[in-house]
Amino acid sequence: MFGIYQQSQLRIEVDASESKISQCLLRPEQIRQWMLPNRLSPDLPNALTVGMQFTSWLGPVAVVHRVEQASTRCLWLLLSQGIDGYHRWQWGDGWVQSSIEGVSMLPLNLGQTVSLLNLRRVLADTHNA
Repeated sequence: MFGIYQQSQLRIEVDASESKISQCLLRPEQIRQWMLPNRLSPDLPNALTVGMQFTSWLGPVAVVHRVEQASTRCLWLLLSQGIDGYHRWQWGDGWVQSSIEGVSMLPLNLGQTVSLLNLRRVLADTHNA
C-alpha cells in the first residue's frame, strides 16, 4: 500500500441518546445520510453485523470495510484498499468518539472531521424533528 501512516482520534458532543447514535452508526440507510461525500455499496442489509464486508467510495477510491465488532456502544471496522488500517467508533449518551489509523494517500483526519460534523448535523436534525 502506498501512502502515509496516519492516526487520529476525535471526540465530539452530540445532542442525542446512545440508542439514536447507535442507529446512525449501525444502520446503512442512516449511514448514507451522514457519510457524504462517500458512497456505500447499494445492497447492504438493514444493520451492520460482525463478519460482513462492504465498500465505500470517495470518488474513484474504494475502501473495503470489514465489521469486526458491532454492538450498542462500539463499531470496529478493518479497512483495506484505499486505506489499510482500522476505524473504531465508540459512543454513549451525548458523545461520539472516532479513532482511525492506517496507511493511505487520503487525508484521514479531514475525512474523519467531515464525517463527525455530518453525523452531528444528522443527529441534531432527527432530534429536532
